[in-house]
Amino acid sequence: MNGLRATLARNGVDGVTLLLLPAALFIVALFIYPFLFGLVLSFQPKTGDWLANYARFFSDPFLYDTVGKTLKLAVPVTLLNVAFSVPVALRVRLMANPKLLTTILVIPITLGTVLVAEGMLNYFGPRGWLNRALLEIGLSDSPVHLIHNYWGVFLSLVITGFPFTFLLTLSYVTGIDPALEQAGAMLGARGWERFKLIILPLLLPGLAITFCLSFVQAFSVFPSAVLLGAPAGDTRVISVAAYTAAFEEYDYAMASAIAMIMGLVQVVIVAGTLGLQSLFYRGPAGGGKG
Repeated sequence: MNGLRATLARNGVDGVTLLLLPAALFIVALFIYPFLFGLVLSFQPKTGDWLANYARFFSDPFLYDTVGKTLKLAVPVTLLNVAFSVPVALRVRLMANPKLLTTILVIPITLGTVLVAEGMLNYFGPRGWLNRALLEIGLSDSPVHLIHNYWGVFLSLVITGFPFTFLLTLSYVTGIDPALEQAGAMLGARGWERFKLIILPLLLPGLAITFCLSFVQAFSVFPSAVLLGAPAGDTRVISVAAYTAAFEEYDYAMASAIAMIMGLVQVVIVAGTLGLQSLFYRGPAGGGKG
């Protein structure tokens, strides 16, 4: 080992670089290699030329409509979660002991999407507790359809996505120096003015990153779309199309092409969000405590 270190030192490789090599190999093994493998595989269709899979996707409405259906779910859910997380985070940062609330909000993350979906089936199903209560007290003559449609998947994404969005937003909110807001109050700025002129500009970079991460999470929805939605109808998201191609049609090249398109859409939305954010504000993501 000492001989190897001496050899690396003679070749100009220091200790920091040596420590970074395992991390680089880890990234290559887990991310870069699978991406390149899937990209190459997508250009190897069963029949036709090298672009046949992509031509099939964009020529078949049953396939390319999945992009719009997924965006129709992911974008509103992400906007709602981000918008709702800001006032909650601002309120929580003023609490003396916010650990209990944050622990409760983390529960949906620990349960996972499948368990949350099973719970929603019990609560919101045609014979679930909610419909039984509505029928018993006479508020409804028939069961309310909250699952096996768009709204079932929407509610599931909100329940599982909000804790993640909230925790990210809370980390940015608590990074803003309270003295800045106090100075605004001393100068006569009201609550809304302090939020608009002080907190929001400092929070925008963090909210942009939170939106991107939450959007990627919502755009990759799969279990909720199958268990709580209509996978052959209005919740046939792009991940369902990729699953169908891979495990029902056994066409892994087509599944890889759909996955590449899925990743491209995510990159476009993320790049657009970060680009718009840079037009409104350039600076640190917080005022800097301490």
